[in-house]
Amino acid sequence: MNYHYSHFHNQSEFTLTDFNCVSFDKRLGDSNYYKIIWVKDQDILIEVDGYHLTIKKNHVLFCTPLNILKLDPYTEGVVSYIFNREFYCTRDHDNEVSCQGFLFYGSSLPPIVELNKKEQGSFELLFMMFQEEFSNKDHIQGEMLRVLLKRLLIKSVRLAKEIGPYPEMQQSKFDEFRKFNLLVEEHFRSKHKVADYAALLNKTPKSLSNLFLKYNQKSPHKVISERVSLEAQRLLNYSKKKVFDISNELGFSEVSHFSKYFKKHTGLSPNAFRNQT
Repeated sequence: MNYHYSHFHNQSEFTLTDFNCVSFDKRLGDSNYYKIIWVKDQDILIEVDGYHLTIKKNHVLFCTPLNILKLDPYTEGVVSYIFNREFYCTRDHDNEVSCQGFLFYGSSLPPIVELNKKEQGSFELLFMMFQEEFSNKDHIQGEMLRVLLKRLLIKSVRLAKEIGPYPEMQQSKFDEFRKFNLLVEEHFRSKHKVADYAALLNKTPKSLSNLFLKYNQKSPHKVISERVSLEAQRLLNYSKKKVFDISNELGFSEVSHFSKYFKKHTGLSPNAFRNQT
């Protein structure tokens, strides 16, 4: 099964595939595409940013255009929704689905949602509706596909909130949590301190840390440091940039400071990390 929608004038693309017909390895690794991987029938092994993860049956993985995925071609029992920003930008439409900074952010461990029995049925129904819509080749097909995608994202956000530590979280606090993730994504190359983000949120560093502690999240410092470390690993793995240039790009005044920071979080120097991959 392989369905593809594209619109020439605005360059929007949306693909629905089960990988039994064709390998979409290029799109999974392309920085232009959001990827939603639904493991329907059996556990699978997938590589995300160089890390090997086992995704269990009835789990859904959400990846941003930054996440580089590798999945064996013709892998059975997997459905993937792949779309670019031109088709649907989760940041620009965050008021519609509230998933940016929650389902989608630049984490080395992208969010995974487990589907309960009820939601398995809902996802199956949506899957059939997507398939049906691809048989309609009219001028509103793209809009109908976007409506179905929004429904999928909203259901996923609701389910993720139910199964995580979020049900007890007030909406205002939940929005602060998402806003922090978005700010980290926007500024991690230049801001490495919790105080920087606390100021942007009009909070004290202590109150921001207490918010994460109360709801059993990683500390703000850990979120920031993991994001910086992840970007360093991506650049070392997937670019030919020199360590000096990567250090500058990530906001370090000295290469030695960057090397020390990187080794603290990975156990290896930048050059040793690059040479092992």
